[in-house]
Amino acid sequence: MTTATEPVTPLPRWVSRQLAGNPGPMTLDGTNTWLIASNNPDDGLIVVDPGPLLPEHLDAVAAHGRCAGILLTHHHHDHSEGLARFADQTGATLVNPAAGASLRHGDLTITTIATPGHTADSVSFHVDGDEPAVFTGDTILGRGSTSVLWPDGDLGDYLDSLATLRDLGPIPVLPGHGPHRPDCFAAADGYLKHRLARLDQVRAAIAEGADTPSRIVRVVYADVDRSLWPAAERTILAQLAYLRARDGEHIPDPDGWVSS
Repeated sequence: MTTATEPVTPLPRWVSRQLAGNPGPMTLDGTNTWLIASNNPDDGLIVVDPGPLLPEHLDAVAAHGRCAGILLTHHHHDHSEGLARFADQTGATLVNPAAGASLRHGDLTITTIATPGHTADSVSFHVDGDEPAVFTGDTILGRGSTSVLWPDGDLGDYLDSLATLRDLGPIPVLPGHGPHRPDCFAAADGYLKHRLARLDQVRAAIAEGADTPSRIVRVVYADVDRSLWPAAERTILAQLAYLRARDGEHIPDPDGWVSS
């Protein structure tokens, strides 16, 4: 039975997914390892995010066919931990083009888009062909919202990255976790509105006297499972850094604010 969280459009014909067995509060169903096939089977496959160091997962990815290269969206271990073993196993190497540069894979052109914010090194990969799509890593997830954990996460960069992805228009999103989304414009626009609403909530909580990250979390993230509150505190610090740079020194400095 189809549920509200399942995509209603098929994947592009050139991509398949291998789901890693690492489900959890931060990884949803697990990490999506994506495989890109061109129109020429002799080209092999390009693998996006080998995933965690789980031998059964890496074996399953390798079983899809010869790997011609590896792309990595960012350094977090649930996306990259298996990289070295997978490279040894398959003989493939990391082929990330520089931001703004492209590589050809048969009938497809894969272009790297710098999308920092979730992490400083986060990138997305826009695939151009008869069925365009974009791999977003953790910048846009298949459901829910992603984390921007200070200090590696930067909210200003993240908002800029969402605006960049929104400009790609209504193409499918192939995320690092969760089901694919049919419309990048709608997903990125929804994320932007959600983040701006959260910032207004943080401003209101501070105005009402919340004076530590944990107290702001209790107000702003009251609807979020408490197991995620430690991560939410680091998200609050990223929000404070963003607001302090724009709203002035009445916003507490996250560099000097110890979580309690």
